[in-house]
Amino acid sequence: MFGKMFSKNKLVILYGASLAGILLFLKWLEFRFVIMDHAFEVYIGVIALIFTSLGIWLAIKLSKPKTETIIIEKEIYISKPAGDFVPDEKLLLTHGISKREWEVLSLMSEGLSNQEIASRLYLSVNTIKTHSSRLFEKLEVKRRTQAIEKAKRTGLLA
Repeated sequence: MFGKMFSKNKLVILYGASLAGILLFLKWLEFRFVIMDHAFEVYIGVIALIFTSLGIWLAIKLSKPKTETIIIEKEIYISKPAGDFVPDEKLLLTHGISKREWEVLSLMSEGLSNQEIASRLYLSVNTIKTHSSRLFEKLEVKRRTQAIEKAKRTGLLA
């Protein structure tokens, strides 16, 4: 069916195709001349388009959050509160530490000063200093921090 129609209208189809080709060629030439006449404006438009797209791309990159969530699992050792801890009597005897000296040591571990320990135990500051110096001798240390650390290591403090 298409063959019969093509043979009858062969001249019309050929004429139409050639007119379309010529029209396409003329439009291409017109476009070329328009570009040549307005080359400066075309270049400005192309540069503006490039910088606009670069600006949009950069804004998208900069607005993305750079943080990522990392989950780290660590084992945490929780010690018992100092108020609930009761020292072993045998351990106190082996170190030669009295109950009152142990009370001073436990208050030292809470970070209290001699004055604060004295007011809490209703003793004088000189008595607290005496207990502290005896504790240092018995634990064979020179500072409060060393005494607290050694007491925790040996089990005298929690």
